[in-house]
Amino acid sequence: MEGIAEQAVLYEVRDRKAYITLNRPKAMNAINTALRDGLDESLRRAEADDEVLVILLIGAGGRAFCAGMDLKERTQKDADGGTVRVKREDVLSGCRKPLIAAIDGHCVAGGMELAMRCDLRVATAKSLFGMPEPRRGLMSSTALHNLSRQIPLGEAMLLHLTGRSITAQRAYEIGFIQVLAPDREAMVREMEALAEDILLCAPLNVQAIKYIVKTGRNLPIEYSWKFGDLIDADINKTEYRKEGPRAFAEKRKPNWKMR
Repeated sequence: MEGIAEQAVLYEVRDRKAYITLNRPKAMNAINTALRDGLDESLRRAEADDEVLVILLIGAGGRAFCAGMDLKERTQKDADGGTVRVKREDVLSGCRKPLIAAIDGHCVAGGMELAMRCDLRVATAKSLFGMPEPRRGLMSSTALHNLSRQIPLGEAMLLHLTGRSITAQRAYEIGFIQVLAPDREAMVREMEALAEDILLCAPLNVQAIKYIVKTGRNLPIEYSWKFGDLIDADINKTEYRKEGPRAFAEKRKPNWKMR
């Protein structure tokens, strides 16, 4: 496995899947400069690699997916008179390929923001979710704009206004988690199963679907339809339109190509 940014993030490609591991287990995978830069670099590599069709994001160690901002680094920068970079539009948010977050342990503050910017989320039963920033005199960034779009407003306000954490079961009940697993081993199996199901689909279609859904949900429905029709017209020009039905008729797996 190849490390990036002094091993703060590990990157590996296997079977058309990119595995990105947040690798600061002693710090509960808190986001410092090295981890942030390593994550961005890993995502860019996965985006640029045509062999990669699905990206899997996981935290090392089993204590946390990610505990958010590294407050020790933040404190040191404050003492030095520096600033902490806050990124509202980052590589993760703009990723074209499907992203699956595998969450085992604490997933709070900036860690929950990372998870919410993924497309699908799998979690172990022991995992905890929360937005504790106001208890530290801080403000979350993307979560203030995104979380209430993913879960009911009251549930989002509960997390934002109180700084409380909720269980994985509750996160599953309100739709933040798509698959709940009893332990880490089962979580990895569920993550892999989701990825394999995505790999059954035409890759350009998958990327187009993600783009239409994420862009169209912010538009009035009539404009969302028109926007989707434009993207669909491009997809209909690819070989997929014929290959999918032909493979079904011939009782074989489709041979998807990136064209």
